[in-house]
Amino acid sequence: MSESGHSQPGMYGQGRRRRRRRDRDVGPPGQNLSGPSRDRDYQPRERRDGSEDPPGILIQKTPIILAKPPGERAKPAQTAPVSGTPVLEKPITLMKARDDGGKPGTPPEAAAQSSGSGPSKMEREGQRPTQPVYQIQNRGMGATASSGAVDPMVGQSKLIPPEKMKHSIKLVDDQMNWCDSAMEYLRDQTDMLVVGVLGPQGSGKSSIMSMLSANTPEEDQRNYVFRAQTQEIKERGGNQSTGIDFFITQERVIFLDTQPMLSPSILDHLINNDRKLPPEYNLPHTYIEMQSLQIAAFLFTVCHVVIVVQDWFTDLNLYKFLQTAEMLKPSTPSASHDSTGSSGSDDGAEYYPHIVFLQNKAGRDDFSPRKLKNMHLVVDKLMAHSHLKYKGTLSMLDCNIFPGLGQDFLSPEVNMFLLPVQEIDGEDNLTKTGLGTYPLFSLLPGYRGHPSFPTMISKLRSQILAMPCCQLSHTILTEKNWFHYAARIWDGVKKSSALSEYSRLLC
Repeated sequence: MSESGHSQPGMYGQGRRRRRRRDRDVGPPGQNLSGPSRDRDYQPRERRDGSEDPPGILIQKTPIILAKPPGERAKPAQTAPVSGTPVLEKPITLMKARDDGGKPGTPPEAAAQSSGSGPSKMEREGQRPTQPVYQIQNRGMGATASSGAVDPMVGQSKLIPPEKMKHSIKLVDDQMNWCDSAMEYLRDQTDMLVVGVLGPQGSGKSSIMSMLSANTPEEDQRNYVFRAQTQEIKERGGNQSTGIDFFITQERVIFLDTQPMLSPSILDHLINNDRKLPPEYNLPHTYIEMQSLQIAAFLFTVCHVVIVVQDWFTDLNLYKFLQTAEMLKPSTPSASHDSTGSSGSDDGAEYYPHIVFLQNKAGRDDFSPRKLKNMHLVVDKLMAHSHLKYKGTLSMLDCNIFPGLGQDFLSPEVNMFLLPVQEIDGEDNLTKTGLGTYPLFSLLPGYRGHPSFPTMISKLRSQILAMPCCQLSHTILTEKNWFHYAARIWDGVKKSSALSEYSRLLC
């Protein structure tokens, strides 16, 4: 019985007291045997088999396993062997390879630990893969990316180039309704260029856009991505394009071909077929003009570059039309309405595209330096009060077309380019010299005054694709974000109060 009054059976039993009573003095009653009275000299005792206990005090060591989780450290440790042989400790594995559980020579404890319900501490903290891991296959895969296994077919599908378009599709149909078929050709990347075109009927908009995007002048026009006017349509004075056509190249350049501005053939078709006008329009010509203004204001909002094509110089009504469309252009949405990721620009800033004046079917006299300079001066005077970026980004002098002219000859130099008449296959349009000259000179072609049409269209394409991409909104848009942004702008243009007010003024 201890001082606290509790008995401790097994520890101070009768047999244990009789065995130790020979060599010690019994203390006073109630003294705790675990106190200082236990300081004594132990004599080695004999065992039943005749051997003696090893000298010294036996100290029981608890093995420490660094790789065990905290929940498994409370397991009872094994008793140290009581023998004279030296104790061999097990090696502690600080870093374990991935497949140690299945390799021969792995300790069973480590194998059991690796095959447990959860990963070990070393696997969570300090393990390093022995082979490189390519993270490009894990982007945007959802549950596949969270798990360790990556489907190789899914990874290869991310690296497949986008599908190549063979012909244009409708972005806006002939009823001025938005189409969603272009969404499948777009990607989630921001490196893109959007090019639109405006111009009167028969000026060559579809042919030029086809040669800028995917075709060459030597190809048959029936294979162009944007359908050009056939000979039958030209004879009856009709138009080929309606609404807005969409085409994207492998270089991620989006081309938008539009119906002709202020088209007489569309007006004639509207009158002769007795098509019902929207209730807000009373006269057919007002409706046609408002359609053209909607398309032009839409291109000024969603395009980086807008090409204005005309086949003669110049129609003053065209510049009046451009300035009216600029006035009716929707304001750039603020950053709060766009997706996240603002570029830090001023929220009150308005964005305007680069505009290029393309003189198609130009003659020999149009390429003379004096007339070229006068054309630049006229366009600069007509567009002096415009916010459109109409100069400083395209130059014919940089194309080595006029090698004898200096860089300061065209000052100010607007974004103007001249294209000659396209030669017809099989027809020699080069005039031969007269018969009265030397025989050698009679075989040479006559003076043309400008490079060939394929050379000029190639230089124009290089100039267009090299133009800087201005921002379209207060945020940086991907291709898919641009599509949703364009759909919202088109819906806003159709419901614009400014256009409705302008149509009432026309009536």
